[in-house]
Amino acid sequence: QVQLVESGGGLVQAGGSLRLSCVVSGSTANFNAIGWYRQAPVKPRELVSTISTGGNTNYVDSVKCRFTISRDIVKNTVYLQMNSLKPEDTAVYYCYARRFVDHYWGQGTQVTVSS
Repeated sequence: QVQLVESGGGLVQAGGSLRLSCVVSGSTANFNAIGWYRQAPVKPRELVSTISTGGNTNYVDSVKCRFTISRDIVKNTVYLQMNSLKPEDTAVYYCYARRFVDHYWGQGTQVTVSS
C-alpha cells in the first residue's frame, strides 16, 4: 500500500513562504515521478511541479522562479519550497506519485495566502 503524507500547509501573508513536505512510503526511487498538484475552490486540479527519478523537474508557468521542488532520498521525502506567495496560490495542495500507469495521491494540505 503506497502512502503519501503531506505536511507544512498553513496561513501566510502575501509575499511569505511555506515549505510543503511529502513523506512517501517506500523509496522515492520506486516512482517515475513525484510532485505536487493543487486545487482551488471551483477550479480543476492543476499540476504545480514534479520531479522525476532522474531528478528532472518541471513547473507550471505561474510558479516558476517562486517554487522549488526537491527530494531527500534518504528520508523518502519530497519538498515544495514556496516563496513570494500570492493570494492566487491559495489551494489544497496534493502530493502525487506515479509508478508506470499507477497514480497515488496524498490527503492534501491547505495553503491559504492572505492579501
